[in-house]
Amino acid sequence: MSVKVSSYVWDGCAAHGVKGTKLLVMLRLADFSNDEGICYPGIEKIAREIGAGRSTVTTAIGELENDGWLTRKERRRGQRNDSNIYTLNVPKLKAAALSVESHRPVSDTSESDHSKSDMSGSERSESDRSENTKKGSSHPPESGGDPSVNSKQDPSGKKPNCQPAAQTDPEVLITDQAKAVLKHLNLVTGSRYQTSKSSLENIRARLHDGFTPEQLVLTVDYLTAKWGNDLAMSDYLRPSTLFGPTKFPGYQQSSNAWAKKGRPAYVNGKWQTSTNHRVTPATGAIPPGFSNGLPNTGGDHDGIVN
Repeated sequence: MSVKVSSYVWDGCAAHGVKGTKLLVMLRLADFSNDEGICYPGIEKIAREIGAGRSTVTTAIGELENDGWLTRKERRRGQRNDSNIYTLNVPKLKAAALSVESHRPVSDTSESDHSKSDMSGSERSESDRSENTKKGSSHPPESGGDPSVNSKQDPSGKKPNCQPAAQTDPEVLITDQAKAVLKHLNLVTGSRYQTSKSSLENIRARLHDGFTPEQLVLTVDYLTAKWGNDLAMSDYLRPSTLFGPTKFPGYQQSSNAWAKKGRPAYVNGKWQTSTNHRVTPATGAIPPGFSNGLPNTGGDHDGIVN
């Protein structure tokens, strides 16, 4: 996953008319791409992860290619067509993102800031130095506390005394927990789901519902044990299926029962619990031909059977 390319898509594409399915496709391709914008996910995978049909995704990719946001090239292996190689137009994406940044409105300035525009350069510098010495006072900056404005006006790098700790934000905590659950899913299934919105949204929703990260991890383990060796069912070991709102509570309840039974293996459609291996109960009776639990040899013996 290229964080750089993903940020360009988020900042630039939406502001330049790329919306709906096309924006979702660009975001998924950015999730799969390297910093050069190169990736090769299959159409089915993209369609499944954004919840669209194959033809819809193909049409969206064609329109994005016509608009210059990406190029695609077929891959062939002998007589077999592999997934296309997609190359996102990183220079165009970067330019689009930077253009949005450059046109972003600056925080409202006070009347004193407007009056500075009429000062000479030396007067402005004297005024700025005078204001910088007052940063430690109880009066807040005229900019309204915009960190970008503060960084320009106060080159000393001083920070406000009171800043809310990021750890106290419950949304940050839930996102971190969701990433940990997704990482566990990738680990036990051998998948490579990226920490994108589509991969995390259902996990975050279940955490919001009150389920704990441990319960989500247990459910992953349970369904991996049940479906992991089934070629058909293993395709459903994905975040959208495991953590969907309708079926997850049932999966989670079953995982609790599975854990209480010692996490048995699932073989040939059956859980391998102790009840699968029945043993004839002991009655305490001495079998015929034995005396005191030893074979009857008809004579004296020292307790050692020959």
